[in-house]
Amino acid sequence: MHRMKSATAVRSTKLPSGEEVPVLGLGTWHLAEGRRGRQDEIKALRLGLDLGMNLIDTAEMYADGEAEELVGEAIAGRRESVFLVTKVLPHHATRRGTIAACEHSLKRLKTDWIDLYLLHWREKIPLGETVEGFQELIDSERIRYWGVSNFDVSDMAELFEIEGGASVTTDQVLYNITRRGIEFDLMPWCRERNMPIMAYSPIEQGRLVLHPVIRHIAEQHQATPAQVALAWVLRQDGVIAIPQSGTLEHVRENRAALDLQLTRRDLDMIDRAFPPPSSKQPLAVL
Repeated sequence: MHRMKSATAVRSTKLPSGEEVPVLGLGTWHLAEGRRGRQDEIKALRLGLDLGMNLIDTAEMYADGEAEELVGEAIAGRRESVFLVTKVLPHHATRRGTIAACEHSLKRLKTDWIDLYLLHWREKIPLGETVEGFQELIDSERIRYWGVSNFDVSDMAELFEIEGGASVTTDQVLYNITRRGIEFDLMPWCRERNMPIMAYSPIEQGRLVLHPVIRHIAEQHQATPAQVALAWVLRQDGVIAIPQSGTLEHVRENRAALDLQLTRRDLDMIDRAFPPPSSKQPLAVL
């Protein structure tokens, strides 16, 4: 397991270990569901890798495992240059169940290791059991890091009290212009611990592109509304965005958002239309 730098540089952020990962990755939620041709989706993911977005996020839940199979095909022959993220479902997340789920994911992904393995959300299984499973997977070199998804501050604090829980690498949560609740508490909490946030649905599954303020700012920059929404997320330190990456057009559009610099005036307009949180809010999920 060694890391290779991508040919096309993308700005990076650091994991708690100090390892650098790109701030813009390739999301696969809703891929492999038959909406597009399979080969078209594979080409889109490979283009993303060519453009330096060498973090791919998937999950055993996505398309009942078929998204992992799709990713496995997309990364064939270039696994060493990919930072691969996948997730275990909460009802699998006992110590033994986590290990078994990981083995199934490894087979679907056609790889010997996963770079970052996340608990998709929490349910009734004690977190300590899941952490024990993660630690065993690290010890056996089947995963390199582990993290969580859809955890609020109270969940993270509880995790840190568990033996080994402070080894968590990231929290993947819903974050975009319309879903700013984490700015009040979760984002600062993670920043204090040098832990990046992974932002899923950074364009609110496309709904943000219809908002007049976002469209106006896009026109001023000769950009698309989706690029404005993505650039807004990417402007934050310690945030990794993983927009859906199912078409060549979307991948190119997402990559170009890294080069879009929003002005103070743009940010003020967005704040007026979508005010930042002034108090604690329930963690948003989709």
